[in-house]
Amino acid sequence: MEFFTEYASFLAKTVTLVIAILVVLASFAALRSKGRRKSAGQLQVSKLNDFYKGLRERLEQTLLDKDQLKALRKGEAKSEKSEKKKKSKPETKSRVFVLDFDGDIKASATESLRHEITALLTLATPKDEVVLRLESGGGMVHSYGLASSQLARIREAGVPLTVCIDKVAASGGYMMACIGEKIISAPFAILGSIGVVAQLPNVNRLLKKHDIDFEVLTAGEYKRTLTVFGENTEKGREKFQEDLDITHQLFKNFVARYRPQLAIDDVATGEVWLGVAALDKQLVDELKTSDEYLADRAKKAEVYHLHYAERKSLQERIGMAASGSVDRVLLSWWSRLTQQRFW
Repeated sequence: MEFFTEYASFLAKTVTLVIAILVVLASFAALRSKGRRKSAGQLQVSKLNDFYKGLRERLEQTLLDKDQLKALRKGEAKSEKSEKKKKSKPETKSRVFVLDFDGDIKASATESLRHEITALLTLATPKDEVVLRLESGGGMVHSYGLASSQLARIREAGVPLTVCIDKVAASGGYMMACIGEKIISAPFAILGSIGVVAQLPNVNRLLKKHDIDFEVLTAGEYKRTLTVFGENTEKGREKFQEDLDITHQLFKNFVARYRPQLAIDDVATGEVWLGVAALDKQLVDELKTSDEYLADRAKKAEVYHLHYAERKSLQERIGMAASGSVDRVLLSWWSRLTQQRFW
């Protein structure tokens, strides 16, 4: 027992020391950045053709002996030279711009996406293509509405948009995906959930049990419909449900606009389907992983990966790390409390 007491004391001291160090570092970073203008982010561009070529060459160097490798390189050089002689003019390859969107509840990745799209639209033409690798289970209506509007800019510019889904594009995620002229899904990716959900606990009876009053004052009949602490009414519930139904109809209309081939009432039930079943329902156009699709495109086109990286101070990075830890704890607690899955 004495050992556990000493260990607990040691652990408490260690945690306290770590927290103190983090506070000092955050304070130091704040002092350094005080008075400075916030630095802008930076667009990072990498050529995926070189990446794929590097993978192949690394494997060749490992598997082939020196003579085989020399003969292979000689043959490649000869073939390349022969191709150049056949062409009077250098062939201009089409370009593929690859973007990534890893969505959370707030669709935070929209901040980078908007700059990436702004940049590529300065050069992209209808002969090029934009490929979005999308992963999202959905989230807030207004947040994913903005993310979808950013993708719509690509369609409006006349640049072909292909959306690749390897794991999940549901609810707000599918709202984004449907804007693509072509949707490609891995066989076991999760798609659909064209629906709207809202839920909250109500502890009003618990407060009354302990003689605690909670007042909700509003100006406007429907300023507040359902509350966590106040007493909910049937009229409030009906209005809240009406708002959900209106949002759902807007969602359905949006999806039907970009994918008119869908039997929208059959798929807008809030259900989800794996890629294989989603293909039958025309939620997607092809079953293939993003790796396979991009590797194929790299054979005929110049493929560029774009990523807009925000420059964050040490204080911001520490804050984000702490916030992320708190979010994970709260999400775990909420999931256990409600026993519900959110898309």
